[in-house]
Amino acid sequence: QVQLVESGGGLVQAGGSLRLSCAASGRTSSIYPMGWFRQAPGKEREFVAAINWTGSNTDYADSVKGRFTISRDNAKNTVYLQMNSLRPEDTAVYYCAAGRVGQALVVLGTVLYWGQGTQVTVSS
Repeated sequence: QVQLVESGGGLVQAGGSLRLSCAASGRTSSIYPMGWFRQAPGKEREFVAAINWTGSNTDYADSVKGRFTISRDNAKNTVYLQMNSLRPEDTAVYYCAAGRVGQALVVLGTVLYWGQGTQVTVSS
């Protein structure tokens, strides 16, 4: 079992930056592929970014490429999402997720564990 706790959300003006953190608990939590997803009001949850367990491979949604960066510190059991050049359309609840051990990158259909979510609001 892995527990995920997000932090770092908040209100920011368009063009600003935020860094989300996801603290994972569990003795082997560092070996899970991790990702970030988001859900805006009235919309389905969507993929944002993913990282493999070593941190050597990442993937991003087209809408955030060049603006967001996912990273992880396995010594701290923490995954980060650095969000720059934020836009009002980035407003959503952001969820941290862990995929299956041995999976290269997590996708929406293979998430094993979810965090509780953190709200990000970007004002225009």
